[in-house]
Amino acid sequence: MLRTNRDQVVKISVQGEISAPIYSNPGKLDSEGRIFVLPGTGGITYNVKIGDPACGFECDHVEPGVSTKNYDEMKNNAYNYLSCIGNEATIITGDGKGAKGFVTGTHGGIEHVIMYFDPAILDTLNIGDKVNVKAYGQGLKLLDYPEITVKNLDPDLLDKLNIEEKSGKLIVPVAKKVPAKIMGSGLGSNTTNKGDYDICLFDDATVAEYGLRDLRLGDIVLLEDCDNTHGRNYLSGACTIGVVVHSDCRIMGHGPGVTTLLTSKRPLIEGKIDPKANLADILL
Repeated sequence: MLRTNRDQVVKISVQGEISAPIYSNPGKLDSEGRIFVLPGTGGITYNVKIGDPACGFECDHVEPGVSTKNYDEMKNNAYNYLSCIGNEATIITGDGKGAKGFVTGTHGGIEHVIMYFDPAILDTLNIGDKVNVKAYGQGLKLLDYPEITVKNLDPDLLDKLNIEEKSGKLIVPVAKKVPAKIMGSGLGSNTTNKGDYDICLFDDATVAEYGLRDLRLGDIVLLEDCDNTHGRNYLSGACTIGVVVHSDCRIMGHGPGVTTLLTSKRPLIEGKIDPKANLADILL
């Protein structure tokens, strides 16, 4: 098991509420300049969850499960920065009070924290219900790998990723590998402690070469030549492990979003293809 400083990592409560979908008038523009109106960010998504395909639904940027937000900007900053993938989430108001789930992603731009709850309790939830997250993971370090940075990752989930150590590198099971040349919206952000950036799926040849059309929501993926140490940047030899947090998109420069988990400026992380490298297979 990887040695970490988990005993020094602080666990703290942050709170949000189930957020309503929002939409601009008259709709969105797709990559061909056509206006479309489809479900996307926000709300409770009843029939799309982690483990489901990231591509193929009639949607744009859809967030699987339950989308949440704190409507105070500074508090929402803390909610997004401190919530980590795998953190326990509990409904604390409404008919679903007491139901427990976990964080599956943070979505930049809309600044949502996305969560999984058992489908059986989704009908008890309503927009505006409050959620408490036991935020735990920011500040986590790998003691034997100081050049690898950990982001947005619950220590318990790290232990479940089945990471191997070999010749000074980490071998991480991943569902897919993604080339840097198709990373889009979110590139250039000055932080990777929250939010995501998108895999653009508009180049059919690259999508076919890497087998990306069957990406799943919740997939653990390797981003080649991507440095997410401080912000999101292209760097030859760098490598990033992330998780797919929202669906594909029809807007130019967008696609399934990836939240950062591990990153290194040097080639210290390798991906081992494993079709079960998905949050649904790991945590459910």
